[in-house]
Amino acid sequence: MNMKNTFAAAAAASVAASSAFAADKAEVQFWHAMGGQLGEIVDKFAADYNAGSDSCQINAVYKGNYTENMTAAIAAFRAGEQPHVVQVFEVGTATMMAAGDKGAIYPVYKLMQDAGIDFDQSAYLPAVISYYTDTDNNLLSLPFNSSTPVLWYNKDALDKAGVAVPTTWDEVEAAAKALKASGVAKPFSFGWQSWSNIENYSAWHNIPLGTEENGFASLKTEFTFNNEAVVNHIQRIADMGKDGTFVYGGRRGDSRGQFVNGETALWINSSAYYGGFKKDIKDFEFGQTMLPLDTAVADAPQNSIIGGATLWVLNGHEKPEYACVADFFQFVSAADQQAYWHQNTGYVPITTAAYDVSKEQGFYNTDPMTDTAIKQLSLNAPTPASKGLRFGNFVQIRDIINEELEAVWSGEKDAQTAMDAAVERGNALLRKFEKAND
Repeated sequence: MNMKNTFAAAAAASVAASSAFAADKAEVQFWHAMGGQLGEIVDKFAADYNAGSDSCQINAVYKGNYTENMTAAIAAFRAGEQPHVVQVFEVGTATMMAAGDKGAIYPVYKLMQDAGIDFDQSAYLPAVISYYTDTDNNLLSLPFNSSTPVLWYNKDALDKAGVAVPTTWDEVEAAAKALKASGVAKPFSFGWQSWSNIENYSAWHNIPLGTEENGFASLKTEFTFNNEAVVNHIQRIADMGKDGTFVYGGRRGDSRGQFVNGETALWINSSAYYGGFKKDIKDFEFGQTMLPLDTAVADAPQNSIIGGATLWVLNGHEKPEYACVADFFQFVSAADQQAYWHQNTGYVPITTAAYDVSKEQGFYNTDPMTDTAIKQLSLNAPTPASKGLRFGNFVQIRDIINEELEAVWSGEKDAQTAMDAAVERGNALLRKFEKAND
C-alpha cells in the first residue's frame, strides 16, 4: 500500500472509530437563539463539554432569534419532535410555566434532584433567580444569559460636543442637542424599545407595569403602563424626534449599526453588546453607564430588570439523556464558564462565584464599567414593581407595544393615545391567556 492509501485508510479508520464512539453517547438536542459571536461561544461550550464527556453529546443548534426559536420548539413539541433543551427569553416565562402545568416541562429543580446533583440555586444572583422560580421558590429553568439595558455612549463625540456623560433624562435631552449641533447625525436612539423604555423605565422608577405585582401574583393582572410618568417619557422622546435629536432605528438591535459607525452617540440597549462592540468599534472610545433618571418622577433609581434567556427542559425523552442535560447544566453553571461568558459578551455573571472570579482576574480593572449591569440589577432590593414581569402572551403583546410606539415616532399618534391603545389591546390578550390557563 502506498503512502497516500495508508493515510486514507488511517483517516477512514479514525472517522469510523469516532462515529462509533459518538454513537455510544446519549445525544441531547439544544436549540438556542444565539447568533454571531454569541453563537460561537455557545458552540464552544458544547464542544468543550463533549470533549470531556465519555457518555454525552450536546448538539447545539441555532434556530433563529428568540421568537423564532421559541415558536419552533412549540411546533416541534406538538409534532412529538421536541429538543431536550430550548433557550427561551424572559418574556416567554409565563407561557413556558403554563406549558409546564400541562406536563410539557421538566422543571430544573426536579431534573437536578432526579440526577442526584447537589444544585444550590442560592448561588445565583437574586435579581436573576427570582424571575424563574415558582410560588414555592423552586427553580423552573436554568439561568444562562441575563442582561439589562444600559446607556452606551461615544466618549469622543461627547468630548467634541463639550458635554458630560448624562445621568438624567434632562441631561440626555441637552446632550443630544449639543451632539446634533456638533455634527452627530442621529444623536440618541435605542433598541428593544418596550424593554428599555417601558419595562425598565418603569422598574427604574419603581412604577408598576400592571396589577397583581406585574403578573407574579395571579393571571388576573391588567396593564397600567398608560400612566402619566410613562406617557410623559414617551412623549419626550417623540418631541426629540421632531428636532432630529432622536432617530428611531428599529426593533430589537436593529439600530446597533448607528452606534458602531458613529451616527448615534447615546444608545440604550443591552449590556450584552459589550463583546461585539469591543471587537467592532475601532474609531472611537465607547463606554457604558447606568440608565438615566427621570427626576420629575423619582429622586433616585430603584433597580433595573433583566433580559436575556434561560434554558428550559422539555419532557418526552429518555432518562440517560436527561442525565446528560443535568450534567451539561452543571458544566455551564460553573464559575469559570460563567466568568468567561460574562467577560466575552457583556451578559452579567449569573452566579456570585462567577462575579468573584471576574474580580479576582482583574477584569473590571482592565475593562472598566463592565460591572454596570450588575450594579444596576442589585442597586436596591427589588420591590413588587421592580422584580420583573410575568405576563401571559407577552411575546405578542410586545409586538403590539412596538406597533403603538412606532405610531408615536412617526407622528401618527400622541403618546397617551398610543399607550391607551397598547394597554387595551394588551389586556385583551391577557384575558385570553387567563381563560386558557385558569
